[in-house]
Amino acid sequence: MALAGLGPGDVLVLRALGLGDALTGVAALRGVRRAWPGRRVVLAGPEGTGGWFVRLGLVDGVVPATGLEQPLAVGGTGGHVAVNLHGRGPQSHRLLAATEPSRLVAFACAEAGHPATPDDVAPDFRDGEHEVARWCRLLTAAGGECGPEDLRLPVDPATGGAGAVLLHPGAASGSRRWPAERWRELARRLAGDGHRVLVTGSAAEAALCREVAGDVVQSVAGELDVPGLAALVAGARLLVCGDTGVAHVATGVGTPSVLLFGPTPPTTWGPALDVDRHVVLWHGDGTGDPHADELDPALAAITVAEVEQAVTGLVARQPAH
Repeated sequence: MALAGLGPGDVLVLRALGLGDALTGVAALRGVRRAWPGRRVVLAGPEGTGGWFVRLGLVDGVVPATGLEQPLAVGGTGGHVAVNLHGRGPQSHRLLAATEPSRLVAFACAEAGHPATPDDVAPDFRDGEHEVARWCRLLTAAGGECGPEDLRLPVDPATGGAGAVLLHPGAASGSRRWPAERWRELARRLAGDGHRVLVTGSAAEAALCREVAGDVVQSVAGELDVPGLAALVAGARLLVCGDTGVAHVATGVGTPSVLLFGPTPPTTWGPALDVDRHVVLWHGDGTGDPHADELDPALAAITVAEVEQAVTGLVARQPAH
């Protein structure tokens, strides 16, 4: 996607993270629009998700970025506003400062030369704060009031998933992946209860999804890009997944979900909108490692019967979406 260089009228937003992180930043992106109305908003982040955000009208352009290792290829004359929705600094602050903005909107970081200010334009970072609330607080301090209601995504539902229960067994790390044999047993039970069940995942997760689906239900892993997955979720009756990106898709499109949390507490990464539509299962204490390779004990403690019961109860409360 071609991008003209940044200038004084533009706003550069850094969130060079995965799908779930990108979606928890949607409300803050709307705060950016309100703080600087009429300006071009450019996202520094993964090109696939960023391109989808352009089509949704959340941003106007994308500077491809994954992580903080490479300088941002923004070009232009500088003098723009830079907004750090990536982290607390200092590395992310310095990455944005290197683009020569006239103003940096970010959490206070003395190490990066960005101290706290009395008017809270550079507020302090708070450990344990919900990810959505954190970035909304930053943008509200900068004049772009926003909140969880701004997470809603304008996605048209795909008819192919109408009324289906979606199972999404994948996650980025082993600590957040519920065992495949439990997913398979859940699929068998739900199909036996009369539900149409679809298994979703990326192309890299196709083998896992085939194992889960077996010869009982259908896997569509690897068949959908991010917009296609979002449309499928929007048309589904219900989603079951772990603490992973597609959970935030369900929040954004308003599809009920049953979420299996392990090392990370749902108070920081759980649904922040329409909480009555979502059931969160968690037996942890927040001390687990979300990036570990081994299954987290808190996630291992969730049983198939518990998930099936949550699905049944949620369907009974919300029989149609």
